[in-house]
Amino acid sequence: MQALHRDKGKGNLKDLLSGREANGIVFTTMQKFSEGNGPLSERCNIIVMVDEAHRGQYGLTEEIRPDGTISIGAAKLVRDALPNASYIGFTGTPIALDGRNTREVFGDYIDIYDMTQAVEDEATVPVYYESRVVALNLDADALESLDNAYKEFSDKHDEETAQRSKHLMSGLDGILGAPETVADLCRDIVSHYEANRAGLLAGKAMIVAYSRPIAMKIYYELMHLRPEWSDKVGVVMTTSNQDPEEWFDVVGGKDHKAEMERRFKSDDDPLKIAIVVDMWLTGFDVPSLATMYMYKPMKGYNLMQAIARVNRVYPGKEGGLIVDYIGIASALKYAMKSYTNRDRRNYGDMDVAKTAYPKFQEKLSVCRDLLHGTRYRKRVFTSDKVTLATLISECADWLLNPACEEVRDDFLKQAQLLAKAESLCKSMISEEDQHEAAFLDVLRVQVMRILGRSGTGGGGMTYEEFNRRVAAILEQSVHSEGVIDLFDSKDKVEVSLFDEGFLEEIRRMKEKNIAYETLKRLIKEQVRDYRKTSVVQAEKFSDMLQRSVNGYLNGMLSNAQVIEELLKMAHEMMAEREEGKKLGLGKEELAFYDALTKPQAVKDFYDNDQLVAITRELTEQLRNNATIDWQRKESARAGMRRSIKRLLKKYKYPPDGQEEALDTVMRQCELWADSRVMD
Repeated sequence: MQALHRDKGKGNLKDLLSGREANGIVFTTMQKFSEGNGPLSERCNIIVMVDEAHRGQYGLTEEIRPDGTISIGAAKLVRDALPNASYIGFTGTPIALDGRNTREVFGDYIDIYDMTQAVEDEATVPVYYESRVVALNLDADALESLDNAYKEFSDKHDEETAQRSKHLMSGLDGILGAPETVADLCRDIVSHYEANRAGLLAGKAMIVAYSRPIAMKIYYELMHLRPEWSDKVGVVMTTSNQDPEEWFDVVGGKDHKAEMERRFKSDDDPLKIAIVVDMWLTGFDVPSLATMYMYKPMKGYNLMQAIARVNRVYPGKEGGLIVDYIGIASALKYAMKSYTNRDRRNYGDMDVAKTAYPKFQEKLSVCRDLLHGTRYRKRVFTSDKVTLATLISECADWLLNPACEEVRDDFLKQAQLLAKAESLCKSMISEEDQHEAAFLDVLRVQVMRILGRSGTGGGGMTYEEFNRRVAAILEQSVHSEGVIDLFDSKDKVEVSLFDEGFLEEIRRMKEKNIAYETLKRLIKEQVRDYRKTSVVQAEKFSDMLQRSVNGYLNGMLSNAQVIEELLKMAHEMMAEREEGKKLGLGKEELAFYDALTKPQAVKDFYDNDQLVAITRELTEQLRNNATIDWQRKESARAGMRRSIKRLLKKYKYPPDGQEEALDTVMRQCELWADSRVMD
């Protein structure tokens, strides 16, 4: 068995390795290798595994600094200590810079799990980029300072470069922290967020500030622009004793930061926008986070790890969006050089102006072509909700025609792709195109819901929700009065197959395809309910529904005729339920009564009072004899069947030659038992 050790210094590490020929796992840190001289072990069967291998594992040779001191890289220190070991590095962000090349230090890749594969496996979503640098009105000198800063900072670690970078960055702080620039930034963020991102998923967004003072300036400016956002915006960054006292009221201490983390990770919490500097840019996951406003120059693995905060998978999330105010486009492309060829091909250009927006335009054109027969564009550009609701109803009715099945399926697919593309590039889309796209998406969701499918690609909606939506459709289609919101979540109106007024409204609907699909859906739901409770009713109405649908699809029935068939079925269901009430039977008892009376000869042989008495005694016996787990034991189920047969024999049921009736009763008993298990 392998031993597990955690070293306590270089001496201890050397003791752990000396005299050992094999086995053993040792955890250590890089600092230990700078202590002392000489190798720790010259064994060749040591494997060194380095996590986050892109960070400091560089410098295979010694370098002389301008001040005459010698710089020894971390890679050389480790290899001097373990000269004959084999080295394996693990990283999600390999880099290939001058003097800092991950593959040069650790060798070629053993195994690759790239961005493309992660997206295909639905482990991550793609990240896209939108430039808003122009919104800051930066002059040519300021833009040149940004470019110079990108060229200098973080690529090398020699003292000369570090001092040059420090000088450039101090000047950059003055440019990016200028009051007018921060004001422009915040006005654009507010506008962009409210118009395009606030209603997306949980509305979570992150603002990455260049420095701590600038983070606070952004916070105060946002509070000036939107005082009501006090609970929506927070700042997360390190603090020091030298910070202005008023900062502490905003940033708080350790407990406050922990509370901020809890709140930001909660989709329902009002905290939606986090202003950060360095904290939360690595190892911090909020799946619903879909927007990052970048106001900090970043490069290489630091940049790639930061933007990965928005690539986590979340239902309905098409991708993460980086809104760039600092000019990171070149840095993104440069950082991608170390990625696989297919990653560079698929994600090398993340600009939504070149990816999502052309896709949006393409899908909008396709949807227009598919709906050409409706001529919806003549009436869609209006703010009148009644007109739009009526148009949605008419277009849905057109799509639900059986002759349009292929067009309908294609439209549902293309309209969903349109909505996904729009979620990434909405700020680039004209108001007219946004209006049209919104209409198409509502139409898509409406048709999906009428058909009983999910409107968002997830699981099916509840029966109660469907009732509310159908009520809204009927309201707009039959009455067409007042302002109607088809998808008002506060709409509590319900429809029912057992409501005569509802059935009459269905009959009067001019959108016959909607009426047909609505009735069919509701009857299917009722049949599904019968399958849990009543063998006889489930078989009866399932067969009736199938015959009506087949007749309609085969052209034997018009849509008006099939609607009448379905209405007749609904009335029969209503009559069956009313009969149970007249007999004084509950839902379970009525199911047994239907099973007992399925053969007409049974009603001829017994009077109704006898059948009701048999029904009640049968139901009571099942309830009394059913133990907690009897359904799981075949012997117990067999015993239950024997007791049922004895009861029926007592009443001489069934009449001679009606053995099928006994089989029906037994199947109803089995269904009753199984439904009890599910409940």
